[in-house]
Amino acid sequence: MTDGPDYGFDTLQIHAGARPDPATGARQVPIYQTTAYVFRDADHAAALFNLQEVGYIYSRLTNPTVAALQERVATLEGGVGAVCCSSGHAAQIMALFPLMGPGKNIVASTRLYGGTITQFSQTIKRFGWSANFVDFDDLDAVKAAINDDTRAVFCESIANPGGYITDLDAISAISDDAGIPLIVDNTSATPYLCRPIEHGATLVVHSMTKYLTGNGTVTGGVVVDSGRFDWSANDKFPSLSAPEPAYHGLKFHETFGPLAFTFHGIAIGLRDLGMTLNPQAAHYTLMGIETLSLRMQKHVENAMEVASWLETHDAVEAVTYAGLPSSPYNDRVARICPKGAGGLFTVKLKGGYDACVKFVDSLEIFSHVANLGDTRSLVIHSASTTHRQLTPEQQEAAGAGPSVVRISIGIEDPADLIADLNKALNASR
Repeated sequence: MTDGPDYGFDTLQIHAGARPDPATGARQVPIYQTTAYVFRDADHAAALFNLQEVGYIYSRLTNPTVAALQERVATLEGGVGAVCCSSGHAAQIMALFPLMGPGKNIVASTRLYGGTITQFSQTIKRFGWSANFVDFDDLDAVKAAINDDTRAVFCESIANPGGYITDLDAISAISDDAGIPLIVDNTSATPYLCRPIEHGATLVVHSMTKYLTGNGTVTGGVVVDSGRFDWSANDKFPSLSAPEPAYHGLKFHETFGPLAFTFHGIAIGLRDLGMTLNPQAAHYTLMGIETLSLRMQKHVENAMEVASWLETHDAVEAVTYAGLPSSPYNDRVARICPKGAGGLFTVKLKGGYDACVKFVDSLEIFSHVANLGDTRSLVIHSASTTHRQLTPEQQEAAGAGPSVVRISIGIEDPADLIADLNKALNASR
C-alpha cells in the first residue's frame, strides 16, 4: 500500500510503505540487516548500476527497511519520493548538495536551530558555499538577500527553539519569483501539523530523531522531494539538468522527471557522501510514526495548557508559544499549522541567566537534554548549550538569549508538568 485519495493520515502513518514480507508474510516491516544483495545475473547488475532498473545494490545506497520508511514519510508529506540519511544535519547537506557549488549561497532564516546556524555560517564555507541570514518576517529583506548566486531559500516551519511559525506561503512566493527552491525543515511540526509542500516548498527536511521517531532512541534524517520544481528551467542546477559524467552523460531531470532529485540523492548523494541510515534505526522510526498523530495531538494539548499557565507565573517574563492568543504568530496557526502549534516553545525568566540555570537544575520530571520531540518533557538552556557557538546578537535573533529556556512538552499528565515547573520556577527566585 502506498497512498490513495480515500486514506486518511491515521491510516497512512501505519500502512504507507508497509507490505507483508513476500518471503515470510511478516506483517511488520522486517529489519533487513544486510550490506549487499545478490544480483539475478550480470545483466541485472549492470542495469542497476546504470540506473536503468530500480533495485538493491548495497546498503549504503538502498535497503528495504529504509525504503519503506522513505515511502512512508514521502506519502505523509505529499511528496513524490524521499531519501533517508543518518541525521537531520546530514539531511540538510543532502538537500543542498545537488543545488550548490563554489561561490553559491543560500538565504536562511535567522530563526533556526543553533546547530543549523553553525552549519550554515561556518561549516559550509569549507565547500565554498555561504549563507545570508535574514529575518523571515521581513519579506522585503528576504527578497533583497537573493542574488544571482542564490540557489535555495531555507527556513523552519515551526522554528526551534521559539516555536515561531513561518509564513510559508509568503516565503514560497518569493522563492518562486526568484526561480529557486524553498527548503523547509519540518522537524518541529511534522506532517501531521504542517505539510510545507502544500504551501509551496520544493524540499522538506526532517531530523527524524525528534517527533517522527518520538522515543529518543535513534538519530535519522530525511529529505522529501515535492517533484514540482523544474530543474531544467535554467542553468542554475547543472547537477540535475546537465549530463552526469559518472553515468555516461545521463541527465537526471530529463531521465527521471519529478523524481530527479530523489534519484540524485541516492545515486550521487548517498553513493559519495555515505550519510546512510542504518536499517535498525529505520525500523525504530517506522514504529514511531505509527503513533505520530496520537502523540502530536497530546503534545499540542499539553503545550497549550502548560504555556497558558506559564504566562501567568510571576517569575516568567514571556512565553513564545504560537498557540497563545498573545503570540504575534497566533494568526498563522490556522493557516500554516491548522491542527496546532506544536509542543515546542521558550520561556523568558525575569531573573536572567542565573535564574535559568537554577530553574533547569530544579526540575524533576523534565529531563535536561540536548533533544526535543520526545514523549518525555525536555528542557535546555539554549544560550549555554545548543546556541553556545553563536554570537550574542545571533542568539537574540534566534530567540535563544541568555534569559531564555527551551521547553519541549511531552505527553505526560499536564498537571504533573505544571507542578514540576512551578516548583522549579519558585526555586529559581
